[in-house]
Amino acid sequence: MKNDSRIVWDMELINRYDLSGPRYTSYPTAVQFDPDLSSAELMNQGKASADKNSPLSLYVHIPFCAHVCYYCACNKVITRNRDRAQPYLDTVYREMEQLSQWYSDDRIVDQLHWGGGTPTFISDEQMFDLMNALRRNFNLRDDDKGDYSIEIDPREASPATMEVLRKAGFNRISLGVQDLDPKVQESVNRVQPLEQTQGVLTQARQLGFNSINMDLIYGLPHQSIESFDKTLDVVIGMSPDRLSVFNYAHLPDRFRSQKHINPAELPSPEVKLAILQNTINKLLDAGYVYIGMDHFAKPDDSLALAQAAGQLHRNFQGYTTHADCDLVAMGVSAISQIGRVYYQNEHDLAAYTQAVNQQKHAIRRGVCLSDDDIIRGAVINQLICHFELDPSLIEKRFGIVFADYFAAEQSELSQFEADGLIQRNHGQIQVTPAGRLLIRRICMAFDAYIPKQQPTRGYSRII
Repeated sequence: MKNDSRIVWDMELINRYDLSGPRYTSYPTAVQFDPDLSSAELMNQGKASADKNSPLSLYVHIPFCAHVCYYCACNKVITRNRDRAQPYLDTVYREMEQLSQWYSDDRIVDQLHWGGGTPTFISDEQMFDLMNALRRNFNLRDDDKGDYSIEIDPREASPATMEVLRKAGFNRISLGVQDLDPKVQESVNRVQPLEQTQGVLTQARQLGFNSINMDLIYGLPHQSIESFDKTLDVVIGMSPDRLSVFNYAHLPDRFRSQKHINPAELPSPEVKLAILQNTINKLLDAGYVYIGMDHFAKPDDSLALAQAAGQLHRNFQGYTTHADCDLVAMGVSAISQIGRVYYQNEHDLAAYTQAVNQQKHAIRRGVCLSDDDIIRGAVINQLICHFELDPSLIEKRFGIVFADYFAAEQSELSQFEADGLIQRNHGQIQVTPAGRLLIRRICMAFDAYIPKQQPTRGYSRII
């Protein structure tokens, strides 16, 4: 399909359909992960259903942060004690050896990502050691053609560290920026001068990193349309290859650090929507492609090219070009996606460490996918990645009659069509420019689990 980034901002539709719902980094979503399903069943299903002829994607979770950012909802450990890193890495190495025995099979690693927390919390030497351990246990590329990325806090990335990352094999970075306004930064305890961010970005380009992503957040304290517009002007001037613009969800009862944020200083829902609208329009005018939800990319970026070619995919790391990869994840709370199984490690650091030491893995909960899960997941992935669906391709792939299999969904699709969220032509479903912002709501129509629970449970607002 052709890339079409047009967005129509229809407030009447937004007000009607802006509920809470999944982000569909998987289907079934993590809410359906069952803690009572035995780790043996999950690991056996994973080993049995892994495609040993396909490449791998690896994820390593490093939870430590030296400073707390009040908005953060990640699984993190706040500490200034750098000595805590090595015992954790030693545990990851033990887990890594087990995962290698299960899944490596000399499969080439096309994608690698370190997230957190702050991955650059660990020392330069520890980063080399971790990458070398990955190379010993898995078949990492050495031709710089894989997508090897790391999340970076510019406050934790010295020039020497940037050189280490490039030498270790990383070729993509994601910079946490959030907002450039000093008052906003102070209110969320993340003071990060522009010069710091610009310095990391400039050096990354000099070192030959292939792609640079920047993370922004809208809905933070003291933000206004005007203040965030200024941040966007500067960011567009820095010309990152990709941008992620996330919606801040204020949930202090779930995330303790958010209790430091004064809700009276947050922008109103109306202002938040206006900030988002201005952001989308501004980035489109600057030449970025709207990939979906909160992601944008330059037209020549691999995400935009994959979307244009109908090859974009979505997994726990967000939008990705590696649909053919099993995702092997290690570290506390990390989520793997292997064949017909998803599973997540222990969320608590002490429990994770104990589990790996006792049984060489830390699987806590997960789900084994049924045939119905796989069919519905394919439909949802196609819609959320490409804003269109050709039912005949689903029929051919799975041997079903689409209208019969999804008979119960037809009335809701008809309502979407009547409201202008989708168009149906000769059986094909096309999401309209007005429906793109509400793609999560459209996908929910195909989610077999939503009717069995409160749709708002455990999910963020769609917009």
